[in-house]
Amino acid sequence: MIKIPPYLKKGDTIGLVCPAGYMPFEKVKTCVETLQVWGYNVKVGNTVGGGSSTYFSGTDAERLADFQQMLDDDEVQALLCARGGYGTGRIIDAIDFKKFRKSPKWIIGYSDITVLHSHIYSNFYISTLHAPMAGAFNEEGFRNEYVGSLKNALEGKKIRYTLPAHENNRKGEAVGELIGGNLALLAHLVGTPSDSKTRGRILFLEDVGEYLYNIDRMLIQLKRSGKLARLAGLVFGGFTELKDTERPFGKELIAVLQEAVAEYDYPVCFDFPVSHTDRNFALKTGVGYKLKVGKSKVTLEE
Repeated sequence: MIKIPPYLKKGDTIGLVCPAGYMPFEKVKTCVETLQVWGYNVKVGNTVGGGSSTYFSGTDAERLADFQQMLDDDEVQALLCARGGYGTGRIIDAIDFKKFRKSPKWIIGYSDITVLHSHIYSNFYISTLHAPMAGAFNEEGFRNEYVGSLKNALEGKKIRYTLPAHENNRKGEAVGELIGGNLALLAHLVGTPSDSKTRGRILFLEDVGEYLYNIDRMLIQLKRSGKLARLAGLVFGGFTELKDTERPFGKELIAVLQEAVAEYDYPVCFDFPVSHTDRNFALKTGVGYKLKVGKSKVTLEE
């Protein structure tokens, strides 16, 4: 069975780090304050609001050192990545997970943090949290159910989400370990040491800001590499802020997604609340889930 890091209790410490893109401190302030209200201490890493003048929160060496220090810090029980963007893949092979393997702690985030989720699952078989990051707490976001789902997950409450059925869902039931994340990152990881096996798993996918042809291309990449063939079930999350070329691609998003899985018979759920918007439920990766795609509702539960 997959190894589950210890759930948090009041007084535990959450480390805040930026292993990829830059995040100014003023944009993490509400997150820090909310975590403290929840009863946690917060240790802010050097890469959060640091002196970087580039897209990244620091050089590769600086981001690696900050993440490594938090990962190895005995006083830190969880690492919340302040934002994604791009950059984790540049340092993943240099991270030393020796101490983490013996004493796991929750790694939290989404988007570019998909690299960490996939790498940790495939190499160490330890659960992580695909969940809202610091920006989600802003503009009253700390009050919504999606940020609340992160709190529930950290406290060890069993996950169970129910939502209305989408008209294009493919009905059925599936049981399997839940893996996935950002489509672009998962396609990027194929053939690397961070790649994950998908056979018998429930896979979830989401993305943001891509051209329709890119979504199609990345799904074909997953399909050709065998990632879609033997799933237990598939959960399509949000695909937001999509773009089209001047000469139209010729298919809407739903048609692109449906075509990618048309030849398979496992249950498929569309528009699940996991995305780059505020609709982003916390999901424990690698944990066993049951997916029920019914006529009127969809349920995903541990």
